[in-house]
Amino acid sequence: AADAPATQPATGQGGQGQADVPVKVVVLFSSGVGYFEHYGQINNDARTELRFKTQQINDILKSLVLQDLDGGKVSTITYPSQDPISKTLRSFQVDITSNPSLADLLNQLRGAKVTVSIGDKKIAGTILGVEKKPKAMEKDKPPVEVPVLNLISGASIQSVEINEAKEIVLEDAELQQELAKALTALAQARDQDKKPVTINFSGQGQRRVRLGYVVETPIWKTSYRLILDAGAAKEGAAGGAATKPAEGGEEFKDGKLQGWAIVENQTDNDWNNVQLSLVSGRPISFIEDLYQPLYIARPVVQPQLFASLRPQTYDDGLDMDRLAKAGDMKLDLRKETKDAAGSHKRGAAMDRDGAEEMEKQLQENGAPSERRNFGGGAGAAPGKPMDPSASVASIASASKVGELFQYTVGNVSLPRQRSAMIPIITDDIEVERLSIYNAGVLQKNPLNGARVKNTTGKHLLQGPITVLDGGVYAGDAQIDNLPPGQERLLSYGIDLQMLVNSTSNSQTSNIESAKIVKGVLSISRKTVFSQDYAAENKGEKSKTLIIEHPLRQGWTLLEPKNSWQKTDTLYRFKDKVEPAKPFKLTVKEQIVQAEAIAILPADVGQLDWYSKNGEISKEVKDALAGAIKLKQAMVDTQRQIAEEQQKIQIITQEQARIRENMKTVAQNSDYYNRLAKKLNDQETDLEARQKNIEELQKKYNSQREELEKYLNDLNVG
Repeated sequence: AADAPATQPATGQGGQGQADVPVKVVVLFSSGVGYFEHYGQINNDARTELRFKTQQINDILKSLVLQDLDGGKVSTITYPSQDPISKTLRSFQVDITSNPSLADLLNQLRGAKVTVSIGDKKIAGTILGVEKKPKAMEKDKPPVEVPVLNLISGASIQSVEINEAKEIVLEDAELQQELAKALTALAQARDQDKKPVTINFSGQGQRRVRLGYVVETPIWKTSYRLILDAGAAKEGAAGGAATKPAEGGEEFKDGKLQGWAIVENQTDNDWNNVQLSLVSGRPISFIEDLYQPLYIARPVVQPQLFASLRPQTYDDGLDMDRLAKAGDMKLDLRKETKDAAGSHKRGAAMDRDGAEEMEKQLQENGAPSERRNFGGGAGAAPGKPMDPSASVASIASASKVGELFQYTVGNVSLPRQRSAMIPIITDDIEVERLSIYNAGVLQKNPLNGARVKNTTGKHLLQGPITVLDGGVYAGDAQIDNLPPGQERLLSYGIDLQMLVNSTSNSQTSNIESAKIVKGVLSISRKTVFSQDYAAENKGEKSKTLIIEHPLRQGWTLLEPKNSWQKTDTLYRFKDKVEPAKPFKLTVKEQIVQAEAIAILPADVGQLDWYSKNGEISKEVKDALAGAIKLKQAMVDTQRQIAEEQQKIQIITQEQARIRENMKTVAQNSDYYNRLAKKLNDQETDLEARQKNIEELQKKYNSQREELEKYLNDLNVG
């Protein structure tokens, strides 16, 4: 910017001139902000005015930087205040905040001297106040209230209907000024779109100045053209026959990538011969309200209003050693400029060759001369593919700036509120044709795709890619941010020449090992999952097939031993599929899961199943059999206790019935004596059974102690 041509300084009047300092540098970031730098010359004490939208003022107050390059100083920066309009209007003697009626306005002016014109009569006096009085308007209808102005004129009080007044003149000049100022403030509040920011410089003689600031801008975008077979397209454009999209899985080294930057000038200034830089980085940017005056109600302390944790800043966590190994990111800008110039020459030569060939064919066909004035390029003739890379050359130089990457274009002119497409990439790129299959995307067919390696040395921003194959449209793709040296897969169409069947799969589960440690049976269970992918190539040439298989956490890949690529969510397997030959890929995975069973509280049936399972060692089986025998004895004792308890419950219920019957008969009767004897016999039986339960409980406790001792001393497997 310091070497930019100087603008003519304005001639100052009254010791300070108004200088024009035009924008010369524009840097657009992919995070939605732009840096603008103005450069120009001033004389002596001078000022320059920049106009911004109201919503941009906060960014200006936060980011404005200034420099006087020849010894001068920046004095002050002034801009219109943005106090809330309601607060501004209330600061005047006449409050028009709530859009008062004439009666309300006059009521505010109590004590002011006015002259009221009614017809040909003028009444001068001091406003006493405004009141409402009833007035009969029509016969047989209730009166309506009308506002009446009460004036003190000398020693008399006169009432004047405001509706009948033709003119009311304020005699107080100060009140007139206050009302005029309030109306002016209200009018200015409506013009919120543009705000002037005036920058004052002080110094002697002619000097150079620079101004820079960051404001919100539209995100610059990219779109790409990927030419899969650039060599075939060039041959066809030079006069050969049109080529069909090439098949096969071989790697193509003659791919071509063409990148266009889409920028918008949404500012209120034209860009005339500016240096435009497009940065593919996302610096953190935010808006803080610095323009709006802030008022807080006491006793709240003002700093608490801003007690927020955002925004936070963090150091970059990229592994730069890994990125450095991927390729040298430094570019020779002189070589790139030379390559761009060479591309222009090659494109011009191809255009001439194609034009001459078309002219010759038209002459042979007897076409009239007006038809030969076609003005098209190599691709203008039907039947011949266009070479999109022949006539487009990058006009941007690329460079790495810290952790960011930028494209710089000089002498850009773009009128305000207009957009433009700028070629920034026209480089050879390594491309490998692929068919990419994912059962979750398409069940029967893979997608036509490619593996793209960024050999341009430039950072490719995310964006859409239009794929051209053999000079014809093949489909659209989307690519994420791609640093230099890295690779990405992309897909752009359905491969109808390849069929894939992925419906065959199976899963088996077996016990791998078992052991018993202090009463706990530990089992290691292995589950194996097998998935078959059968493919059939119905084309004429071999194809490279990429199969994407889900990656499940905890599972280990058995077959194939290694995958071609692995991501956080899937495996990628790569292989050739020959035409008319069966192809099958079997993917096997396994997971080993541990299961622990406490023998003491476990179910006997569950333990019995494990003791008879052929996958468990004999030593563990025998140990389980001993535990089962002891546990079965405990189960039998528990069953006996339960049977005794059930019988006691039945006897208790029967005794309750007998006692109820005894209440209904005489005590000296035979039936009563019979019931009493039966009740006595049941009591004897209950005592015997309760004693039996006590003995069984002791037996159970002894059996439990025996099992616990057995398990504590048991370590097998």
